[in-house]
Amino acid sequence: MTQQHDDIQPFGGFGLGLRRTHYEDFVETDVPVDFVEVISENYMIDGGRQLRILEQVRAKHPVIIHGVSMSIGSAGGLDADYLAKLKRLERRIDPLWVSDHLCWTRTSAHNSHDLLPMPLTEEGLAAVCANIDQAQETLGRAMLFENPSSYLTFPEDELSEWEFLTEMTRRTGCYLLLDVNNIYVSAANHGFSADEYLAGLPLDRVRQIHLAGHDPATSERAVIIDTHDREVADGVWALYAKAMAMMPQPVATMIERDDHIPPLPELLAELDRARGIASDSRALEPA
Repeated sequence: MTQQHDDIQPFGGFGLGLRRTHYEDFVETDVPVDFVEVISENYMIDGGRQLRILEQVRAKHPVIIHGVSMSIGSAGGLDADYLAKLKRLERRIDPLWVSDHLCWTRTSAHNSHDLLPMPLTEEGLAAVCANIDQAQETLGRAMLFENPSSYLTFPEDELSEWEFLTEMTRRTGCYLLLDVNNIYVSAANHGFSADEYLAGLPLDRVRQIHLAGHDPATSERAVIIDTHDREVADGVWALYAKAMAMMPQPVATMIERDDHIPPLPELLAELDRARGIASDSRALEPA
């Protein structure tokens, strides 16, 4: 049975992922961001330098903790030890939000360390919703879940991804972290319309947007690869502008870079571009 949790209030800030490369910048200077996001698993520890730095950054900025290993799609349920460690981190940091991905990463005996796609079936939806209920009840708060990028689909699929996400939010009361780059990548790889995807989502449940770079398709490789190792592509910026113009409430926007991480000013310049697009999109909203 779905438990009721407090609503996640809209927040229209602009932030960056906190990475080791920029620890010193965030601790010793005033970085012009409204929040930072960290990978939960990097801080689900009992102590040490990383956790001390996160606490120092938390004293300056709201923090979102974003997981990659909850495996919300696992048929065997969630890992109790993982949830206990996540809850300890949540209590220690008091994050703005807690988020993870619509995917599975493990079986009982193996962790893939990759975000594997869900079969978009009623059976898969039931498993995901049961796991979300468990996670939200353990944490005592509603969570956000991110749409994945993917490179294959299942012949058993019964729902589109946006239909799956819509029903998931309805059944569990969770919210959405909308990764615009992932929509762009998956739409190109699977041949669906990114515009139809956006139009089919419960946009009132979106609280955050991710923007990232990808490796384009080549003559040797037909698929786009979600790499997070370069600047946001023009097509993703265009899709972001459409998404922002459609949002019925403010949403937070984050630039996500996980490899080939540039100096901080380059990421802040991309964040300024997002601010400008969001401002222009709001100006286009109907009165």
